[in-house]
Amino acid sequence: MTASPALSTPRLATPDLLRSVFRQHAAGVAVITASDGSRGSRPVGFTATSLVSVSAEPPMLSFGIGLGSSSWPAVSEAAHVGVHILGEHQQELAATFARSGADRFAAPTAWREGPEGVPVLDGALAWLVCRIVARVPAGDHRIVIAEAVVGDRAEEGRPLLYHQGRFNALRD
Repeated sequence: MTASPALSTPRLATPDLLRSVFRQHAAGVAVITASDGSRGSRPVGFTATSLVSVSAEPPMLSFGIGLGSSSWPAVSEAAHVGVHILGEHQQELAATFARSGADRFAAPTAWREGPEGVPVLDGALAWLVCRIVARVPAGDHRIVIAEAVVGDRAEEGRPLLYHQGRFNALRD
């Protein structure tokens, strides 16, 4: 049996500890979009690394969103959201949707109005329009559970990952 590296003395869990632990966890990158009906159907969106497949039958997923997010008011009221799986070629798009105060849907972002009026981003590896079925309180976030209604995927492509606070491509 191989000895594992020595661990430091355990620390009381804090927000900083949780962030540092999850920097070690590589995650796929998605952009969640919605239409903000309260502002004349203005599109909103944010980068998410918390996307999880929940159920195949029916096809359901979940993601987390902070209550302080500029997208939360729209997502809290929306009936549908767009879920976009980003490819390694979309690092700048991921950064744009992660940036506070950015006009995320201005050029060079390419998008169109999709089913249910949801903004659909061009060039994603895959996208889904999902009907929101629940918003579950979770600390300073909400876990949104949604059922996939319609979508599409690219024939090929490599995913964008988030690790150690940076967007990364898979290495061969």
